[in-house]
Amino acid sequence: MGKIFAALIVVGVPLTIAGSLLHWPSVAMFIICSVTVIALSSYMGRATESLAIVVGPRVGGLLNATFGNAVELIISIFALKAGLVGVVLASLTGSVLGNLLLVAGLSFFLGGLKFKRQTFSVHDARHNSGLLIFAVVVAFVIPEIFSISMDETKTLNLSIGISVVMIVLYLAGLLFKLVTHRGVYAALEGHGNAAHEEEEPEWGKKKAIGILLLATAAVAYVAESLVHTFAAVGEQFGWSELFIGVIIVAIVGNAAEHASAILMAMKNKMDVAVEIAVGSTLQIAMFVAPVLVLISLFFPTPMPLVFTIPELVSMITAVFLAVSISNDGETNWFEGLTLLAAYFIMGIGFYLL
Repeated sequence: MGKIFAALIVVGVPLTIAGSLLHWPSVAMFIICSVTVIALSSYMGRATESLAIVVGPRVGGLLNATFGNAVELIISIFALKAGLVGVVLASLTGSVLGNLLLVAGLSFFLGGLKFKRQTFSVHDARHNSGLLIFAVVVAFVIPEIFSISMDETKTLNLSIGISVVMIVLYLAGLLFKLVTHRGVYAALEGHGNAAHEEEEPEWGKKKAIGILLLATAAVAYVAESLVHTFAAVGEQFGWSELFIGVIIVAIVGNAAEHASAILMAMKNKMDVAVEIAVGSTLQIAMFVAPVLVLISLFFPTPMPLVFTIPELVSMITAVFLAVSISNDGETNWFEGLTLLAAYFIMGIGFYLL
């Protein structure tokens, strides 16, 4: 599989450059760019997996989520530059749904087919549950409700204020998990890192970081070409801006995390798999979304943190379903299938909107 992705990168990047210069049809460019981004994401996933073995599950999961979300952040910045605010908000919704329902669902389902019962840190699960409810149910609902009685300027100012608070809380959460309380709950639960110490990383630390940086730079270039195809492709296939953002951009932008989380679950490394799926959701909601609000201020069309009702209801539903399933610190294939079923129901809804 690695050789196939390498070949796709070697062919895809030059084709993207040629297509951009020669103005190839939008559908062809959409396919080329999407496949190239997924292939590049696979290398980012392998690099972060190597780093996860070296630095441990929490930091490894955080790195995977961060570099996986870097792809979507780059795509979203170019979309904001092009004035596609609706696509960006929809892609943020798609990331939350994709990580909590599709990534976690596939991880639990495929891992559960191999292992009857899989466990992960119940303390991490409960900590993440509280933050998920805050990020989506509190921080995303408040702008929606208050914007009803506000003009556009006040709504944008409210979004800026909420964004700053969320970024500060997200950074404080990292300080809590990685510094002040690192290993405290793991020691209480008896979770050790023996499996991670015994396993040899595919790449060394320097090589993995080098590949991550190169892949991220390549994604930045390809992502700009991909964004320029959205309008034409949507018109040709009858896809709404909402469907492109929620399903297409979210799946392409988060390909690295999808692959890594599933791989970890099938190796029974559920702490890493859950950290990737849930940690990525938290990073999207509490860091990427607020950062995009602040970055949008430098473009002609600023982005308030106001989602549509279908987006908001879908995210709230996904959060409560994921929280109820993961709060006990263990999972099985049927719980994974339940999450997947919810994702497909929502996907059908967004397609028909």
